[in-house]
Amino acid sequence: MESPSGSVLVLNQNYEPLNICNVRRAMVLLWLGKAEVVKTDSVTFHSVTQSFEVPSVVRLSYFVKRPVPQLKLSRKSILARDDHTCQYCGFRGSNLTLDHVIPKQRGGPTDWHNLVCCCLPCNNKKGNRTPQEAGMKLRRQPKKPRYVPYISFSRFVAAARHEAWREFLQPYLVGLDLSL
Repeated sequence: MESPSGSVLVLNQNYEPLNICNVRRAMVLLWLGKAEVVKTDSVTFHSVTQSFEVPSVVRLSYFVKRPVPQLKLSRKSILARDDHTCQYCGFRGSNLTLDHVIPKQRGGPTDWHNLVCCCLPCNNKKGNRTPQEAGMKLRRQPKKPRYVPYISFSRFVAAARHEAWREFLQPYLVGLDLSL
């Protein structure tokens, strides 16, 4: 099974997910002795004199210490958290908006606990009301996701769908409701 779009999961020396890079960058890390192969794809790369199995997961030979980044609230992150699914009717698609569960005009904050993914018909139906007033029910309560260090949340959600990477990302999936 080939890595998604030629991507390679890069692990820190302690097997913590650190980054997702392209195959070329991973091959350079391997060639320079800065990383070792943990898992390979079934794809083989041929040079003039040698052939190499394309890595799917590599681990750095040294520990990289980085400050833990803060998870930023963004449209992309909310869509990834809610799996591009309307939290009122369950519609899955790309034409989605963000909805404040408690409307902004009523003092609802713009934060992880008040923003949800919503389709246009549901957003129009709800309008400037709470879900209870509009006769609607949330499929699940919005909450701030647990952040995986060093990988953006939307990239992490996409990476978690790749079966070969799942075992390395599994500890960070705890408490995250994704239909994987």
